[in-house]
Amino acid sequence: MTLRVKDGEIVALVGPNGAGKSTLLKMVAGLERPTSGRVGLGGQPVHGLGPHRVRRHGIAIVMQTPLSFSSMTVLENATLGAMFGAADGVVPEREARERAAESLAFVGLQERAGDPVGSLNLHQQRFLELGKALAGQPRLLLLDEVMAGLNDTEIAASVQIVRNVRDGLGITILWVEHVMSAVMELAERIIVLNFGHVLTEGLPEAVMRHPEVVRAYLGEAHVA
Repeated sequence: MTLRVKDGEIVALVGPNGAGKSTLLKMVAGLERPTSGRVGLGGQPVHGLGPHRVRRHGIAIVMQTPLSFSSMTVLENATLGAMFGAADGVVPEREARERAAESLAFVGLQERAGDPVGSLNLHQQRFLELGKALAGQPRLLLLDEVMAGLNDTEIAASVQIVRNVRDGLGITILWVEHVMSAVMELAERIIVLNFGHVLTEGLPEAVMRHPEVVRAYLGEAHVA
């Protein structure tokens, strides 16, 4: 499998369950080791490095399941993300708090900064995870099904935030998602995976009309 993402691009990885999408993101993030091949960012190899070293190269990942400390405040969690998840090394606490506050404002959680994470709903916890990642000032943001389980209003808000991340911060985004309405609205390019192989890739409208993609999602009867 060969996969390239250009600077400033939003690329969506889609495909059936078990296609290897989340595993691929985890390998890029250093959470899993590839058995072969290479992973690089800006010409620098990152494959085989642990997640903390990968993070130093400017790669951040936001998972479907929130990973914050529920007994700590929203700001405290975001500050930890800025201190220990930054691409420019360990950041002093004062600067980390400033970065964290800016990131929380970016995702609309500034009014909840002093609240315990346990008081947030799922949508807000996902935004906190994104804020933590942004506090580290990454170059590449990996999103793993961050809109799963959200209602239409929450999905619309999430779409706008992801758009702002790219347009306002210039961060490149590689995104695994099953909410196809969001994918079609945001992605500049779609890559379809099917059991570890690239089935097809290209512009969203063209990809979703591809006969093999229709077959994979809808079955043989829908292929003319």
